[in-house]
Amino acid sequence: MRLGNIALFQLCLYPGRCVSLPAREVTRSELEKVHSEAHVDAVEVTCNKDLSYFTTDTYANKDSSLAARLAAGICADLAKAIVHGEAQNGFALVRPPGHHAEEVNVMGFCLHNNAGVAAKAAQAAGAKKVLIVDWISAVDSENRSCGGYVQDVHHGNGTQDIFDDDPTVLYVSLHRHEGGTFYPGTGAATEVGVGNGEGSSVNIPWMCSGIGDNDYIYAFLHIVLPIAKQFAPDMTIISAGFDAARGDPLGGCEVTPSGYAHMTSLLSSLSGGKMLVVLEGGYNLRSISASATAVIKVLLGDNPGPLPDNLQPTEAGALSMFDVFAVQSQYWPCLQIPLFVQHLARMSSRGHRKGKR
Repeated sequence: MRLGNIALFQLCLYPGRCVSLPAREVTRSELEKVHSEAHVDAVEVTCNKDLSYFTTDTYANKDSSLAARLAAGICADLAKAIVHGEAQNGFALVRPPGHHAEEVNVMGFCLHNNAGVAAKAAQAAGAKKVLIVDWISAVDSENRSCGGYVQDVHHGNGTQDIFDDDPTVLYVSLHRHEGGTFYPGTGAATEVGVGNGEGSSVNIPWMCSGIGDNDYIYAFLHIVLPIAKQFAPDMTIISAGFDAARGDPLGGCEVTPSGYAHMTSLLSSLSGGKMLVVLEGGYNLRSISASATAVIKVLLGDNPGPLPDNLQPTEAGALSMFDVFAVQSQYWPCLQIPLFVQHLARMSSRGHRKGKR
């Protein structure tokens, strides 16, 4: 099968560079580490029906539960192989996606939470602390109100829900939020985790659709990487969604492959390079091909090139990040608000006060 202009399976099986792992079904005990018994039962029973609806937009046929078990199983095996040193890194080319699947709810086209299963498998294999980063990078070809780019389309509410009270898993998400009006409505900067996990959820919610490459690289350099380095993970998992790519029927956006490559490269400096990339959203094969290939090339050791010079975020991006700095600095002393962000926040505050007079 070819995805776009590049056959990913040929790239992955290139002799001496990458090998494939056979898929196997995840066990019930592995699933119940992240999902309730009722959740597992609800997905499993669909194998007896031609069509089952969980929500108006999330449904299954008689083969969906098997596909979901195979997807979660390969993610678990890849995570264990990486932790054990049998592989330096890995890319899970799986369907269905998983980051919207909560502990008790199937939603957003997601049946089982693949990244969550992988994180638990990594910990069972010896990784004490796991970092999960949920991202997308793209150009919005229809709404350019804030500069023409979209960072992350959908918040991974399921992954956050599963690990919200777990201090051993740091969940970081960069996503479109728009004051909670964008699906699924979760992921505000003030959502930081609960109980023992307070401070272990880091949400970077963009206030509009026009967030660009400079914004997310800036966020990575000044928020994501400092927090991640202080957390010091033993394993890094990327929930890699590509549903904001140009030609995608849901995202209506244009992906920036070099953005994916740079983001992957920045994260590869963590956890001794032990990294698993799990495919999430994306519904256009050509777009997935270009995006996933950019990520895989970095995993194989290719250099994505230098970062942009004089890197500065857009005003919308800076204001979004200012709120994150204000919240997360209570939990992560490493964070320092850049002067550029402080300046834009002050200017915005003055303009807001003038507008109210």
